[in-house]
Amino acid sequence: MACRFCVSVREDGTNRLTRACVLSLTAAIRELTQKASPLVLTGNAKFFSAGAELREIAALDGPSAYQFAKMGQTLMRALEQFPAPVYAAISGYCMGGGLDLALACHRRIASPHAVFGHRGAALGLITGWGGTQRLPRLVGKAVALEMFCAAEKISAMRARAIGLVEAVADDRSPKLYEGSRQTSKKENSRVRAAGRHRGGDSSLPSSGRSTQLRSSFALSPVAV
Repeated sequence: MACRFCVSVREDGTNRLTRACVLSLTAAIRELTQKASPLVLTGNAKFFSAGAELREIAALDGPSAYQFAKMGQTLMRALEQFPAPVYAAISGYCMGGGLDLALACHRRIASPHAVFGHRGAALGLITGWGGTQRLPRLVGKAVALEMFCAAEKISAMRARAIGLVEAVADDRSPKLYEGSRQTSKKENSRVRAAGRHRGGDSSLPSSGRSTQLRSSFALSPVAV
């Protein structure tokens, strides 16, 4: 079974989820939905994603904040409802909206030096991209509240202990590829059924997409 890699690439290396990045990712995910192969979402060695762009958040008023939240939720639903398993290969910092992105994936595997956190409370913010719902479902209400309110960073091993990630590995690619090969038709059907049950918003425009396809043995990377 072929597996596609979706790699987030930003000039400053932090993979911040700017408006343009969120729209491009959403367009890429929708394009890949047409070929229901397992998908791996990853960043670089230092950043999976530093989260939303704070300068964009600071400029929001009430109506634009609602649209900003809706835009992010549309991306997260597109991942959650993807018709094949979606894996987050996490290295370095996975913060704020970046953690929301990882939570929307079906499985998460981290490198030993991965760092997780929802730091919004330290800035007087709370995520509007679905993390307040997905995190407690995954790690429990008490741990989720601690992460949100204390705004502390947690290590990869701590993330593994609380169930935030399924595994910690130096090289995530072999684990992810092997996992995708072993994914059964039953699992694919379960993911599709879950997506149909949750429903979705397909109204987001596909402008701003910047995808690049290339081949590498059985893996097909997509740079976004």
